[in-house]
Amino acid sequence: MVSKELLEILRCPACVREKEGLLDYIQESWLVCKECGRKYPIRQDIPVMLIDEGDKWVNTAVKDLPIPPPNE
Repeated sequence: MVSKELLEILRCPACVREKEGLLDYIQESWLVCKECGRKYPIRQDIPVMLIDEGDKWVNTAVKDLPIPPPNE
């Protein structure tokens, strides 16, 4: 589980320079940007906050995200 303190400071790396880049915490498995829709997987309790990783899932609906995220 990702700590509450970490969740409070994490922001979408693609949006944070121009916007807030706030993230929704989805089923302890994903962080979803409220602004651009990129979805960042959480693997072994570690958020993978790489723009390329978020881009892989941008067109996947939140309800269709695999739980847990696949290991890649």
